[in-house]
Amino acid sequence: MSNQVMLWSMLIIPWLTLFFMKKKEIMYYMPVAFLSMSASALIHDMGLRLGFWFLKETAYPFYQLEPYLFGLLPVLTIWVFKFTYRQFWVYMITNLILDIGFCYFFLNVFLPSKRILSLGIPPFDVLIINMFHALLLYSYQIWQDNALVLRDEKSNVLPSLHPVAAKPLPKDPRDKDDE
Repeated sequence: MSNQVMLWSMLIIPWLTLFFMKKKEIMYYMPVAFLSMSASALIHDMGLRLGFWFLKETAYPFYQLEPYLFGLLPVLTIWVFKFTYRQFWVYMITNLILDIGFCYFFLNVFLPSKRILSLGIPPFDVLIINMFHALLLYSYQIWQDNALVLRDEKSNVLPSLHPVAAKPLPKDPRDKDDE
């Protein structure tokens, strides 16, 4: 399989797995997936500038970014949060296992063997970066949940209630019905 097919499949195929998840769950975890993409793109760009890793091949139009940052990573974030959120240690252990595979196999063996990327730092350093990234994502999701709860408490309005302006006006007995 060519590198381009593999890179494009890392972008497209993970998104297809979301058909097996409920729409409500996808919408609930999508903000943390977008944060994951954004933070990873920043980390990736800083790593390129500091010489932590070197790109040898990318998929068009991704000039300096790998497609797995926009496909595999956010979708995997959604799946991990779906099964481990609200269980911090399960989340961290799951992330540790996935990040060990990512750092030691994917970044250190697989991508260099395909001449797509090479690491300029030890895989353990990438693992430390990824664990801080996981903590950031978990903290953000907790903050997101608390922000939504506080907004409902401040307004003192239940989601099933409508504001007065949305309710129909009462019938005026003086109005004559034109029947």
